[in-house]
Amino acid sequence: MFQEHSRMKVVGFAGYSGAGKTTLLEPLIGLLVSSGARVAVVKHAHHRFDIDHEGKDSWRHRKAGACEVLVASDLRLALMREYPAPREPEVHALIAEIDPGVDWVLVEGFRGSDLPKIEIWRAPTAGHAANPVRYPQDPAVQAIATDRPGALPEPTALPVLDLNDVPLIARWLAANGARFHYRPPLP
Repeated sequence: MFQEHSRMKVVGFAGYSGAGKTTLLEPLIGLLVSSGARVAVVKHAHHRFDIDHEGKDSWRHRKAGACEVLVASDLRLALMREYPAPREPEVHALIAEIDPGVDWVLVEGFRGSDLPKIEIWRAPTAGHAANPVRYPQDPAVQAIATDRPGALPEPTALPVLDLNDVPLIARWLAANGARFHYRPPLP
């Protein structure tokens, strides 16, 4: 069930592994928070991962067969959910899990989603070929953040942002916030 997210803005950061999504998001989160925004992150993990540790009570509960384990204290909450069979996470269902009072949800990964996004693209370097770009065929791409604008393989009318100028990207997001207001899909 999707909630109305009246003030929440959602922006995806899409790019291939090694393009610099996490390297960009870490200082960007700090800048948005320092401006007074509440920020949440949804990250797509491509590999088997675990936030629990062997021997901890929550780990023991999961290993005993609990399909969900919620751990809470006066400072934080974590929910671990085991799926009965592998399945690809759906980004809108994950966003529905986020507190609707946050100002920004930064989504790392999910490059094929319909979310408005910034494409992260790095120019080729010696010994490393460039990854293909998405912006020519993906109408959800709102801007491209790159380390070498002159090396973009396709011309574009989209804004091209300096990947290494995180304050510029934060200002661009703030100035263009209306295009990122979250509207959940109809059920």
